[in-house]
Amino acid sequence: MEYLKSLFKGQEYEPTQFFLIAGPCVIESEQLLMDVAGKVSEICRSLGIPYIFKSSYRKANRTSANSFTGLGDDTGLSLLKKMGEHYNLPTTTDIHSAPEAAMAAEYADILQIPAFLCRQTDLLIAAAETGKVVNVKKGQFLSGASMQFAVEKIRKAGNEKVMLTERGTTFGYQDLVVDYRNIPVMRAFDVPVVMDCTHSLQQPNQTSGVTGGNPGMIGTIAKAAIAAGADGLFIETHPNPAEAKSDGANMLQLDKLEGLLKELTRLRKAVV
Repeated sequence: MEYLKSLFKGQEYEPTQFFLIAGPCVIESEQLLMDVAGKVSEICRSLGIPYIFKSSYRKANRTSANSFTGLGDDTGLSLLKKMGEHYNLPTTTDIHSAPEAAMAAEYADILQIPAFLCRQTDLLIAAAETGKVVNVKKGQFLSGASMQFAVEKIRKAGNEKVMLTERGTTFGYQDLVVDYRNIPVMRAFDVPVVMDCTHSLQQPNQTSGVTGGNPGMIGTIAKAAIAAGADGLFIETHPNPAEAKSDGANMLQLDKLEGLLKELTRLRKAVV
């Protein structure tokens, strides 16, 4: 986990504090990126929380063919890089195929592997070969123990900079549950483990063609994850989730983030 100290670009990192991965689900505009990154970085600096900005340059996994997928790869990635350089923040975005890895690595510090693709060997190896940090989201259909094979694929490709993200397990057709045993199980692979506090509250495959969610439970998920020993938290946030172009149903409203992070910082101090 030593690579984390250099990842945060001058932000002070201590293993006793959790780190935060946060941002709007998808890149909608330059103004949105700048507004969210500026506000969240200000909050995190005041609380001593290392911060990684996240936003997707392309959304490949949408319920409906009519859903927004992005501004275009070049535009989205360029805006992500511009924002990261402006605020001196590490950035992450998800990739969906092996050829995307090298392209996205030119713009982002961390390559995120979506949960549905966590078993794709060629994708994992391509991400590993960029030399970037690779964050693999645990598939909704897998146990935490099964993620050892994703870690092995990346390490065998010569990359030790791996992290894993818990994002819930499929429960029936249209709901997810979180098994917090997965956090210590995956930490035993000697990788940082992140809790995705927003996607784990998705209610997928709704007949409306739009994924549902339960954002009122974000605080509960986050607090339980801190108590279970998570190294980081993943929280998608937006100034107005009701108007967001992706995952609005489960994102945290931006003006609620500071209060939650203050609570979580106090909890972290109590449990370490």
